[in-house]
Amino acid sequence: MDAKELFTLALQLTPEWKVSDCQLDQEAHRLTLKLDFVAGSKFCAPGAEHQLLCPVHDTVEKSWRHLNFFQYQTELVARVPRVKTPEGKVVQVEVPWARPGSGFTLMFEAWAMLLCTQMPVLEVGALLGEEDTRLWRLVAHYVEAAQARRSWTQVRRLLIDETSARRGHRYVTNFVDAQTRELLFLSEGRESEAVGAFVRELGAHGAVPEQIELVAMDMSPAYRKGVRQYLPKARIVFDRFHLMQMAGKALDDVRKQLRREGAELAGELWAIRGNSWTRSEEQLAHRQQLCTQYPKLGRAMMLRETFQDVLAGEDAVALRWWVTRARRSRLVPFRKLADSVMEHWDGIVAFLETRVTNGVIEAINGLLQLAKRMARGFRSFRNFRLMALLKAGRLQLHLPSLSPT
Repeated sequence: MDAKELFTLALQLTPEWKVSDCQLDQEAHRLTLKLDFVAGSKFCAPGAEHQLLCPVHDTVEKSWRHLNFFQYQTELVARVPRVKTPEGKVVQVEVPWARPGSGFTLMFEAWAMLLCTQMPVLEVGALLGEEDTRLWRLVAHYVEAAQARRSWTQVRRLLIDETSARRGHRYVTNFVDAQTRELLFLSEGRESEAVGAFVRELGAHGAVPEQIELVAMDMSPAYRKGVRQYLPKARIVFDRFHLMQMAGKALDDVRKQLRREGAELAGELWAIRGNSWTRSEEQLAHRQQLCTQYPKLGRAMMLRETFQDVLAGEDAVALRWWVTRARRSRLVPFRKLADSVMEHWDGIVAFLETRVTNGVIEAINGLLQLAKRMARGFRSFRNFRLMALLKAGRLQLHLPSLSPT
């Protein structure tokens, strides 16, 4: 068996194709495999309704990047036939080792995509010796194809949140399926129109706005407006993590006010922040000392911890009791928090009843920040979206097999 026969078998070429020549350039570290079709072969015209085999009309030379042969960059070069259909059209046939329009073989694409799921595209390009722009087109093909195949017919509960996309307050809005924990969609910005963009995408995945029963989000007025406008049948749920952030901020505002009044609370933020079960006995004793020394701080701590206990339960009566207590506390930050709770009452009660939180989407945001680092140097929101879907969308990529069949 000579080299041409060996490479013909290794490339798993169909019977009408063969390796006609092998050229190794040691200085350039390049191996060129020239492919040709067997004389007299006939081919099917791509896209034709019939499956008739047509004779070759003429040929065009095409090349594809293939997996490296040891340390040598390998390229396939072939005379690709064009056939004349019964309708009189001359069309180029499809080759079995590459998809139409690609400059890579299927096996190279599979390897490159596996690397892109684990490494920044820029680094994959440096490793493979390819321009990252070509690899971004490759990633776009497989990710967008997998995204288009997704069915959203079973989506009933949504999680909506924002995450930073680039410097300069550039944000994207994320839409996550609360049940499967899959990233469904990303939209630029954090305005109400972001919800509209998601709703317009529903039809492409077999879904309708009326099937969305519940949306968990923060108290962003823009998101509330968008959900009311585009998902009128969805029940809005305000996430407890954002509520506790507001309570933590109210507690810190009380601390800052005491400092302005002369209290020695510099550097004590971490002593009062956090949950009691995450603190040591020494830290808890210090916290108790501060609350005893400054009664206002003690009342603020009590309101924060009580609010947390109320949100851990399912009793709207207890929530109303807390609002009354906060309003009578003579602590302005907690009076404002109580007013905010009443303003968003329905959404908070919906949380007490459904227990749906955005905890999952916070984990998704971690993956999105990883995707941002993997897409560093990305030139458009589209590239960031591609990496985000690749990392957090749980896409079913139909990649060619790297194993011999």
